[in-house]
Amino acid sequence: MQNVNVEICCGSIQSAANARVAGATRIELCQNLNQGGTTPSYATICQCVEDLHLDVFVLVRPRPGDFVYNPLEIDNMARDVQVCKDCGVAGIVVGFLHPDGHVDKELTRRFVELAAPLPVTFHRAFDRCPDWRQALEDVIDCGCKRILTSGCKPTAEEGKETLRELVKTAGERITILMGGGVRSENVRDLLEYTDVQEVHGSCKRLMPNGSEETDSAEVTRLLEVCRWGWNCNQNNMV
Repeated sequence: MQNVNVEICCGSIQSAANARVAGATRIELCQNLNQGGTTPSYATICQCVEDLHLDVFVLVRPRPGDFVYNPLEIDNMARDVQVCKDCGVAGIVVGFLHPDGHVDKELTRRFVELAAPLPVTFHRAFDRCPDWRQALEDVIDCGCKRILTSGCKPTAEEGKETLRELVKTAGERITILMGGGVRSENVRDLLEYTDVQEVHGSCKRLMPNGSEETDSAEVTRLLEVCRWGWNCNQNNMV
């Protein structure tokens, strides 16, 4: 069985450093994780790329809330995409919906073009769409390379039936990136059930100062399971 690619969601430069120490090579970088994530600062993006030598996928989202944006916000996001490209990031993460919850194909296509040649991930705005089958076709048609999804449920465990169907329906046309409550203790069963080939985890822990940061030990455990151990006998798991 092929290794499963792992992306660690990091909400700060410290979390990114923790993930790197644990062996992660790819992260989704954002800030304000407790509000669903927003675009990180220019300095944080550049530091992760230049100093930590990570493959950085940057969340481009100007505010918390819904995924219906006004012209000023759209212009702001377009400028952020250019900043990300100037910093040398590995990919862009966006999500655009109409007020009725369907994918805004016009805006999604526009940002795929703006981001080129970088790959674009359509984030968990996907999980708010009323019809995942139509949303899947729409996102593929727009040229995105990945969909980050928990199977249209709050967590991947709850959405595992849809995740399995998404993988089958998508085939090789787009990558399904499984996220939402994915941890080292449940990822093995989820991988076996859904057959996804990419995993997204935040691996967070609560710090004494009240903040949440990436837990290096949990990142290490998640990587070990996903990279070589998930299809081994349970007795051989590390």
